[in-house]
Amino acid sequence: MIGLRAHGIRLRRLRLHSGDRTYDVDFRAPDDAPRPLSVLAGAFSTGKTTILEFVDYCLGASDHPRHPEIMPKVRAATLEVELSGSPYLIERTVGEPSMFAYVRAGRLDEPGATPPARRPLRPASHPESLSTMLLSHCKLEGVRLRDSGVDTDPLSFRDLMWLCFLPNERLDGKDLLFRSVPMKHLKLRQVVDVVFDVHDDHSVEIGRRIRAVEAELSAARAAYRAAEQIVDEQHVGGREDLEALHRTAKDELAACAQALAALDAQARADTMFAEELRERHGAAAAEARRTAAELRDRETQLQRMQTLHGTYADDVAKWTMLTEADHLFEPMRVSACPSCLEPLSGGSGTAAATGGSVTAAATGGNVTAAATGGEDRCPACQLPITDGGSVDVTAELRSAKTRLAELNRYTEELQEQLPRLRDAAERAQRDEARAAAEVDEATAHTITPFLAQRDALARRREEAAATLQRALSGLRLIQSLERRAAGILHQMDQVAAYREELAAAGPQARRADRTAVIRLVSERYREILQEWHYPKVADAYLAEDLTPYMRGEPYTAASSGGRTLIALAWQLALFEIAWESRSSHPGFLMLDSPQKNLGVAGDLADTVTIERIYQHLEQWLAGRGVGAQIIVADNAPPPAAADDVIVRFTRRPDQPPYGLIDDETG
Repeated sequence: MIGLRAHGIRLRRLRLHSGDRTYDVDFRAPDDAPRPLSVLAGAFSTGKTTILEFVDYCLGASDHPRHPEIMPKVRAATLEVELSGSPYLIERTVGEPSMFAYVRAGRLDEPGATPPARRPLRPASHPESLSTMLLSHCKLEGVRLRDSGVDTDPLSFRDLMWLCFLPNERLDGKDLLFRSVPMKHLKLRQVVDVVFDVHDDHSVEIGRRIRAVEAELSAARAAYRAAEQIVDEQHVGGREDLEALHRTAKDELAACAQALAALDAQARADTMFAEELRERHGAAAAEARRTAAELRDRETQLQRMQTLHGTYADDVAKWTMLTEADHLFEPMRVSACPSCLEPLSGGSGTAAATGGSVTAAATGGNVTAAATGGEDRCPACQLPITDGGSVDVTAELRSAKTRLAELNRYTEELQEQLPRLRDAAERAQRDEARAAAEVDEATAHTITPFLAQRDALARRREEAAATLQRALSGLRLIQSLERRAAGILHQMDQVAAYREELAAAGPQARRADRTAVIRLVSERYREILQEWHYPKVADAYLAEDLTPYMRGEPYTAASSGGRTLIALAWQLALFEIAWESRSSHPGFLMLDSPQKNLGVAGDLADTVTIERIYQHLEQWLAGRGVGAQIIVADNAPPPAAADDVIVRFTRRPDQPPYGLIDDETG
């Protein structure tokens, strides 16, 4: 069927990696092939454009979206693509824009993936760069852009993305062809010429590509032979044998798991008779723990009481000493005022030398000195003179003796309990040991066979696990060889295609005329606008420098809504003709906000135009565009496009998905 081909790039899935989860966008149809038309729908500021920009970032763009909900969460982005029909993963880190992309063959969530290869982004001409790899799948590897016949920089895949991605800001702007940057405008024209194979020195360019691919093919064959020798030395066997070994090992592991479960169930069933013995052992163990705890409690209390006993014994000794000192020593009498030395009258002005504050200080302030005399004053200086008396500590001494006696009785009780508690604890421990021995004796003859069977099953499981690992390792080696072989076949196909193209571009056949290509694109541009019922399209055409005209005026003279339709028609015309002519276009197109400046205030004519845009996309993809891929980000696609909507963001927390980062609803 027209349009079907192996080379090119198709988008399958995009995954943004967070710390504990992922955010996925799936561009696949139910049959696992890339969908022809994928529509990202929903309210503004929900992540539709972000998806397109992350796809562009994974394909080598210099930066990624930096929205507040993106930066704290997303750590990396992975794009699953088909390159010439084979699945590949392209991953780039998020944060500081990375200078490398990590590429490996395989699909997302596919087990046994190969290690990724690090591919630089700059310079684009590096043989291992991401740009070189992507261009090789578009038949454009090694192409150089020229300015007035002099070599400039090599073609980069970033230049080719101008024909694959129409961002929002280019839709209604007046710089669709980068005229504000003359060198960029010139490069865009050269990229179009390269895609349609109408650029200068086409035959020389094809010869350069053939030489480059043949050099890579020679290196790939040498690497394949070395890898094949390693595989032969490992004696891994063939793919069929390894797959059979892999299945057998997995079945053996599953059988071992079932056998272990059945063995455990049987062991539990066969040892149910010992349930009473286990209960008895449990009761004995609980009693042993209780008696041991009680013994520890009594021993701890006894240690504390002995310390307290010493304290009270010291207090009794102090009180006794004070009482005896009051009887042994005569109190001293004062005959003269200690301040003015005036003689005192007989009997007055006496004070007990051992009373008052002296005694209180000696006993730490805990003794009350009982004054039995009255208080006199010196007739000369009026100094108070206290008549002293004896110290009474009888109450304190009696209280201390009482407490000491009670403490002695309690300590004696504890000491009497200890032997009995020790005996009880020892008996409980012996009972527990005896109960445990009874359980072991009763179940030993039943459990021993099960232990032997478990050991045998464990050995079988280990052997099966080792066999499974050996099969997986062998399969990885075989897969590596097959991938290398597929790469060699792809390069051989490239060389053959280039040689056919070189023959077609030889002296016997003229290469395609650039004017004819521009005429085809110009006609398609006018047909698309007519299909959308754009008013007065009789004078719609593309100039030789690719500038779109409408009504005899360049597109910059149109209204903002008119420029949106013109830009869409211009981009689609280039894409459709490139695909139908089997040119070197990658084969996918991303459109951002095709309704920009359209459908204002529910205008019926604009609504019909929007429906015609989607109708055109669907009809072309189902007809002459079979095999191509278009992705559209649109706020509100028409109901007729509902079957093509792959995700619809609501921006409402109660109606998921809220947006691309669906757990950021603030």
